[in-house]
Amino acid sequence: MKRDKEKNHKVIQQNLLNQERSDNWYKIIIKNLGLVFLASLLFSASFPNLVIENGIPFFAWFAYIPILIVIGKCSLLACIGWGAVYGFLSYGLFNYWLGTFHPMAGTIVYSVYLFYLAVVFLFFKLADILFPKRSYLVQWFIWLAYEYLCTQGFLGYSYGVTGYSQWRIIPLIQIAGITGVWGVCALVTFPSFWLAGAFKERGTDAKGLNLQQTTQTSASSLSNLFSIIRDVLYRFVKNKLSVFLRKETVSAIIWAIALAAAFTFGFITNKDFSSYPSANITLIQHNTDPWEASKAPTSMQVHEAYRNDLTILKRLSDEALASRSDTQLVVWPETAFVPRIYWHYTYRDDPESWITVRELLNYLSAQSIPFLIGNDDARMDSAKNPNSNDKHRIDYNASLLFEKDQITNVYRKLHLVPFTEHFPYEKQLPFMYKALKEADTHFWEKGDEETVFQAQGFTFSTPICFEDTFGYLSRNFIRRGADILVNISNDAWSNSLPAQNQHLSMAVFRAVENRRSMVRSTASGQTCAIDPAGRIIAMAPPFTEAWLNVSVPVMKGETIYTLCGDYTGITFTAIAAALLLFGMVLCIINNLKKVRK
Repeated sequence: MKRDKEKNHKVIQQNLLNQERSDNWYKIIIKNLGLVFLASLLFSASFPNLVIENGIPFFAWFAYIPILIVIGKCSLLACIGWGAVYGFLSYGLFNYWLGTFHPMAGTIVYSVYLFYLAVVFLFFKLADILFPKRSYLVQWFIWLAYEYLCTQGFLGYSYGVTGYSQWRIIPLIQIAGITGVWGVCALVTFPSFWLAGAFKERGTDAKGLNLQQTTQTSASSLSNLFSIIRDVLYRFVKNKLSVFLRKETVSAIIWAIALAAAFTFGFITNKDFSSYPSANITLIQHNTDPWEASKAPTSMQVHEAYRNDLTILKRLSDEALASRSDTQLVVWPETAFVPRIYWHYTYRDDPESWITVRELLNYLSAQSIPFLIGNDDARMDSAKNPNSNDKHRIDYNASLLFEKDQITNVYRKLHLVPFTEHFPYEKQLPFMYKALKEADTHFWEKGDEETVFQAQGFTFSTPICFEDTFGYLSRNFIRRGADILVNISNDAWSNSLPAQNQHLSMAVFRAVENRRSMVRSTASGQTCAIDPAGRIIAMAPPFTEAWLNVSVPVMKGETIYTLCGDYTGITFTAIAAALLLFGMVLCIINNLKKVRK
C-alpha cells in the first residue's frame, strides 16, 4: 500500500513537471532566442560596424558565452536548430552589406553559414555529451578548427574569423608572424569557452536557488533580459567561478602565460622601421565604382563614363607626381580602367573602346615611372573558350605593369570570389549557373602564376581585392621574392565604411604575418600604407577623390609563418578531429561493456 502511494506520488510529480515544461516552452524559446541574438550582436559589434567604425575588439573575448549556455541546456536536435539561427543572424548583422555586391551574395553567404553553424553546434553538443568534465576544451578546439576550415576550398571566406577583430591591438597581433591569425584566434576565443564551462558548474547561491532555475523562471520576456544577465553574473562570480577555477586552474594559467607571452613578444618586436630602405609609392583613389558605367542606358554613355574615369585617374596621378619627384611606382585600383587594354590594342574590334585605350597609352608613354593598373586582361584562347562567336575570348581580373606604354608584366587573379567571379560547377549544377549568369554575374578565368613584379629598387606582388583576405596567397608571394605587398581593390559597390574596414582588418594581418609592408590602392577606400608591424601609417579619406604618396619600409627575410604557413590552423583541426573520434570510440566501448553486464 505504501509503495503504491509512493508510486502514485511520483507519477503526480512527473505529470506536474511535464505540465510545467509544456506551459513554459515558449519562455524557454524566448530566452534562448535572446541569448542567440545577444551572441550575434557581440560577434558583429567586435568587428567594424555601422555604430563603431573600427569595432569593439573587447567583445570578441566573450562573444560566444551566450550560445554555449544555450547548447548546454538544449537537446542535440535543438542545438542544430539554434546553430542555424545563430549562423543566419550573426552573418546577417555582420555582413549586412553583401546584398549590394550581388543580388545573390547575401542569400548564399547567410545560407552557407546557417548550415556551417548548425553543424558546429551539433559537434559542440556531442562534445558536451562525450566529455562532460572538460567539454569546454573540446568545444574550443572545434571552434578553432571551424574558423580555419571555413577559409578553405571553393567556399573559402575569411570574413568573421575572430582574430581579425583585434586588428587595432598592435602588440597582440604580432604573434601572427609565428602562428598566422590562428594564434590570435586561440587567445581571443579561449575566455568564452572557459567561462561557459564555469557556467555549467553545479552550485547554489546563498539563498539555495539553482542558477538554471533562476534564469528559467526569470526569462518571461526579452524586456528583462539585461536584469537576468546581471543576476546571472552576480551568482556566477559568487559561486560557480570560484569552484570552476579550483578545478581548471591549469588551463587558465596556461592561457594567461600564453597571453602574457604574446603581448611581451609584441612589445619587443614592435619596432621602428625608419632605418630600413624605403619604397616611394603613389596610390590613387578615384572614388568611382568602375562597373557602374557599364549599366548606362546607351553605348555612348558607357564610353563617356569610361573616359570620365580615365580623366579623373590622370588628374589625380598628375597632382600626386607634381607633389613628389622621387616616386618609384604609381598604383591604380582594381579594374580602375575598364576597357580591355591588351584586347582593344591588339584586335581593335570596338572603335570607341580603342579610342579610350589609345588615350590611356598616350598618357602612359609620356611617364618616366612605372604604372600598375587594374584591368580586365582579355586574351584569345580557343582551348578555354571554343565559342568562335565570342572570338575565343577569356577574361582575367588582372594587374598590368606598364613602363611607358608597354605591358612588361601581368598578374592574373588566382583566388576568385566564389559564385560571383567563379563557378566551376556549370555541368553539375546548371540551374545555379544559369541563375548566376542571369543575375549579371561576370565570371573570370583563374590565373596560373604568382607573379613578382620588379620596380625601381624593390620587388612586389599584387593580391587583388578578395585575395588579401587569405594568408596563404600573400605568403606564397613573399616566398617567391616579393619585398612589398600591393593590394588593389574595389569595394565601392558596398557604399559602406564597415565593409571597407572589415576588408582592411584582414589586410593588416598579411603585413604582420610576413613582416612586410603593404600598400592598398582602392576605388573608394581604404587606400593606405601599412608597415610590417600592422600599423596604418597613412590613409586617404574614404569616399573622396584622393591620392596618397607614401614611403614604406622594404624588408627582407622570412617569418615562421612565411616558412611554415597555416600549420597552427591545421594542428587545431587535427586535435579537434582526434578528440571527437576518441570520445566516440570511448563511448561505444563503454556502452558495449554495459550491454555485456
